[in-house]
Amino acid sequence: MPTSPAEPSGAPYDLAVVGAGPAGLAAAVTAADAGLTVALVDAEPRPGGQYYRHPAPGLGARRPEALHHGWPAFTTLETRLRQHKQVGRVRHLPGRQVWTIQQSCDHAGRWTLLTTATVPPHDRAAPGDQNTGEAPGESVPAHHLLLATGTYERQLPFPGWTLPGVVGAGGAQAMIKSGLVLPGRRVIVAGSGPLLLAAAASLSAAGARVPYVLEASSYLPYARRPGPLLRNLGKLAEGARHAAALARRRVGLRTRTAVVQAHGTDRVTGVTVARLDGDWRPLPGTEQHLSCDALAVGHGLVPQLELAVELGCATRTAPDGTPALVVDSFLRTSVEGVWAAGETNGVGGAQLALCEGELAAHAVAAAAHGETTAARTAAALRTRATRLRAFADLMARVHRPGPAWPQWLRGDTEICRCEEIDASSVREAVDTFGAGDTRTAKLLTRAGMGWCQGRMCGPAVSCLVSGDGSAPVSADRRPLSRPVPLVQLARHRPQGRP
Repeated sequence: MPTSPAEPSGAPYDLAVVGAGPAGLAAAVTAADAGLTVALVDAEPRPGGQYYRHPAPGLGARRPEALHHGWPAFTTLETRLRQHKQVGRVRHLPGRQVWTIQQSCDHAGRWTLLTTATVPPHDRAAPGDQNTGEAPGESVPAHHLLLATGTYERQLPFPGWTLPGVVGAGGAQAMIKSGLVLPGRRVIVAGSGPLLLAAAASLSAAGARVPYVLEASSYLPYARRPGPLLRNLGKLAEGARHAAALARRRVGLRTRTAVVQAHGTDRVTGVTVARLDGDWRPLPGTEQHLSCDALAVGHGLVPQLELAVELGCATRTAPDGTPALVVDSFLRTSVEGVWAAGETNGVGGAQLALCEGELAAHAVAAAAHGETTAARTAAALRTRATRLRAFADLMARVHRPGPAWPQWLRGDTEICRCEEIDASSVREAVDTFGAGDTRTAKLLTRAGMGWCQGRMCGPAVSCLVSGDGSAPVSADRRPLSRPVPLVQLARHRPQGRP
């Protein structure tokens, strides 16, 4: 029986897409529509990414669309994906993580993606067990590469943030969407950024009592730059819908207010909040205690750029201080043959991710086959992407952390949860031992050497080292994008070597 175009036959794919969230999914099906063979590699068992999370099959959810905004767009993409898989145009590799990407040394395609199975830490085999807990790795060759690797949450520590019941704002949404559970019955939502309103709306719709949303920034700067708002009236309407839903459920919204301490023993039982000045410095005398049994807190999102930085793609600092890839108007990175779409280019939301995924796919099709139709369509998409990106940059600028937030910290406040390193240890590395950058601070304290590899504590450590709470987040370069068992490395023979 002949092998279908997108089945593993040794022949390289026209395009390999890393990530099956909104951007990657839109890119994969659009590229297949244009006649390209596509490999879609994703760590999750089902497409949709963090935005379109699915309830676990065993929960028997009958209306998953009730938990999502913009669900019809996803179902359309999923249907197209299924159709392309059936005819062999797309090969979907779910539950696979790309741990490195190599530039090929032969003519079997420009890029080779090395993947390994996604295995939760608790499923790994015990030491000495011959079963490694991981399926054998797989190599995916491709002529062109598109990175749509998404984000992770940015957390700014404060006393008590490691208590059970304190979860990320995005994490609270994930609990509802994938587990159909609430982090608590009385949940305070705090931090900064548009994700807070969405999280509060999801929590309250699912049955939680959300007494307050505490936004550390102010919404007034939006009014000072009306251009991006007026060009994105749909975003205004979306914000109004969230505000109306929260008002109906009597959720209070406080701006220039932050949680500066969480209280409890076995789990969080309340928080201390304080008013902030323009630099996010707590104002003395404004402290207030609020009771709760859960806290959903987040300060925006940070793009996952490990694979891109490993390949040498140039980065820039987005208006919110996070790193983002440098791309041209057709979403080509600085590395030939590599495109990027969605949050890798700067956090901008699902609509922008969908648009950029489609745009990048048309650009790849034009480069691969020289199709003028694809090039014209890509040019038409650029206008919408530029408009949405302008609004994303405005949001990033408005909600960027203020320089004085480290004043929330006590000396014993944990900064690195994995290695249990507190703020005094990081400050000692800077003040006593002269650590002038995050790498030196990591070597002196082990902050960032744990399982998350600095994804959670990295932004906070950077701020403490620089003495500026609004310091840019660094895009660290790692030879491997995720922890890989030695047996996985032993199975792999680098290209071009005997």
